[in-house]
Amino acid sequence: MTDYDVSEDIEAVVEDTDLPRRLKDEVYSTVEARDGVTTEQADQIARAAENRYLDTRVDPLDPVGTVSAQSIGEPGTQMTMNTFHYAGVAEIDVTQGLPRLIELVDARKTPDTPMMTVHLEDEYATDREKAHEVVWQIEATKILALGDISTNVADMVVSIDLNEDTLEERMITPDEIANIIEDELGVQTTQQGAIIEFGPDEPSYRDLLQLVEQLRDIVFKGIEDISRVVIRKEQLEDREEFILYTEGSAFGDVIEIEGVDATRTTSNNIHEIHKNLGIEAARESIIEETMNTLEEQGLDDVNIRHLMLVADIMTNRGEIESIGRHGISGSKESVLARAAFEVTVNHLLDAAIHGEVDDLNGVTENVIVGKPIKLGTGDVDLRMGSSTSTEPEASD
Repeated sequence: MTDYDVSEDIEAVVEDTDLPRRLKDEVYSTVEARDGVTTEQADQIARAAENRYLDTRVDPLDPVGTVSAQSIGEPGTQMTMNTFHYAGVAEIDVTQGLPRLIELVDARKTPDTPMMTVHLEDEYATDREKAHEVVWQIEATKILALGDISTNVADMVVSIDLNEDTLEERMITPDEIANIIEDELGVQTTQQGAIIEFGPDEPSYRDLLQLVEQLRDIVFKGIEDISRVVIRKEQLEDREEFILYTEGSAFGDVIEIEGVDATRTTSNNIHEIHKNLGIEAARESIIEETMNTLEEQGLDDVNIRHLMLVADIMTNRGEIESIGRHGISGSKESVLARAAFEVTVNHLLDAAIHGEVDDLNGVTENVIVGKPIKLGTGDVDLRMGSSTSTEPEASD
């Protein structure tokens, strides 16, 4: 039963079509938006949508892979090679253009410039103070952001002069900082108000400098992988919201923070999406990231179905595979198809050593040996047969 307010007769004629559920819902919403639509008119709308849907489907034996490769490859020749500033966020650099497209199809474990777009929920999205609470939970806070470091070589002591206003803003106390230093560096600290001092067990200038270097690497609050967070107020469909843009990505940790809207937060690291949300979410992320990369280059006329096919191929085994010799192309069953892609001699030698057989089922291998490819009319066999017609005998 549909959720839309339509009559049973209209529902019956729409449900009788071969439209997918999404298109049926669109027909229902169209009918509901117009007053006084009769059953016959609803049937005409549904049939017109069905005819259009059937016309746009791919014909059997069409070389969809080749068409998709051309559709993405040709615009790829017009893409720039630069790293751009993220649109509207001047402080954060994000790889775009051809390098980003290569990153995606290569399924790199970590992008060159990982970043996240973090949406907030409830009062966190509209109250700047609340939004900043989330910022300090995410952004890695190191000692240089909290105060000044000085070294006293005569007494072999490292002294930290903490900024009390910064501590209050980031909601961390001198006691917490002193405890973290003791745990991380294994030293005894002395604290007087906002001053924390410590030194090596044995007087050593080298150990003193080493303690200072280690101190600078400690993350006192936030997530180590996220070096910076930029907060911006943006106009969304129904209201203004604060949105966080991060330099660095830690998707699993961020979506567990109170105030973060996990349903809208995204990362440009497809492997993190896969790890935390599963392979279907990773597939959606590949489509979205590829489409955004093309649109930012003004190449938004590439049909999304071609990108969907690429994402399907990369994820259909339950893992993210690259399109290359270490992924899909290198794992094809056909020896000639693998050899045609890269490292030709190695593939042929390995196949000869193991006695592999090529059944010549694909496009590439048939082109190599000069056979008609099994696509379109090349995959149809026509045979002439004789037919005899007999007149039916008259009944008694």
